[in-house]
Amino acid sequence: MLGAPVWSSVRQGLSRGLSRNMGGWASGEGKKVDITGIYPPVTTPFTATAEVDYGKLEENLHKLSTFPFRGFVVQGSNGEFPFLTSSERLEVVSRVRQAMSKDKLLLAGSGCESTQATVEMTLSMAQVGADAAMVVTPCYYRGRMNSAALIHHYTKVADLSPIPVVLYSVPANTGLDLPVDAVVTLSQHPNIVGIKDSGGDVTRIGLIVHKTRRQDFQVLAGSAGFLLPSYAMGAVGGICALANVLGAQVCQLERLCRTGQWEDAQKLQHRLIEPNTAVTRRFGIPGLKKTMDWFGYYGGPCRAPLQELSPAEEEALRTDFTSNGWL
Repeated sequence: MLGAPVWSSVRQGLSRGLSRNMGGWASGEGKKVDITGIYPPVTTPFTATAEVDYGKLEENLHKLSTFPFRGFVVQGSNGEFPFLTSSERLEVVSRVRQAMSKDKLLLAGSGCESTQATVEMTLSMAQVGADAAMVVTPCYYRGRMNSAALIHHYTKVADLSPIPVVLYSVPANTGLDLPVDAVVTLSQHPNIVGIKDSGGDVTRIGLIVHKTRRQDFQVLAGSAGFLLPSYAMGAVGGICALANVLGAQVCQLERLCRTGQWEDAQKLQHRLIEPNTAVTRRFGIPGLKKTMDWFGYYGGPCRAPLQELSPAEEEALRTDFTSNGWL
């Protein structure tokens, strides 16, 4: 943890540096970086002894790189970031940066519970190659995480971050929705470029798009299960766990939505709803990793306390894919 004198120095230096280095993340006439597109939130592979398996991580990335993704999200919820040490989180991001194409964006999860720790992690993520930081809402003291607290938190992080910041609202994990009024206020910050909204409320997504329409601010759907309605409401892409196993199909849904082929998009979206629910809300990361094993990737075990699926759960998971024609 940074001491008070160092913390003060970093704050002053980065505040000056941000104004000097604006061109490092902006493009065109003052426009922010464009995060349009589909991103798989990369899982963290583990060995049988619960060590990070960097070889399998790179193998998965090479396979995923065959699809037209805009980039990759690393150390998001599906990366089991709460179970990794700080050094492991940074090493995973570093390895991904080295393995992925330079023309792809790397969004790195840098959220921590305190503002100071989040700033430090964001600085470190930038140093190991992240193009943008995806910052989840702090939630342990959720009773006091009102709009004022969250605006203060994200503003401090964005002020000091040398890379763009993407807000991350995932109420299923945090028990906390980033309030719309806070999102609207934060959208005006020059270093906050968008939000990943995983709540699944498309009216909320539409409202955020509407209320931030005068800002250079973009909304990414947080799941493939509501990707089509999110596009219809003005979202520009998605960070979708299902893209780790059905990458071609999620990218096809993106293309159909962006080209206005809504009837075909609707048919495809319908076939993705059950598989998406299975690898997210229903069976979580153990379900996603099991499915990855079936589709030729390395899923492998999760870190404890997450447990592998029971035989009955595995069969239900398989049914959700076979009944929709994917297995």
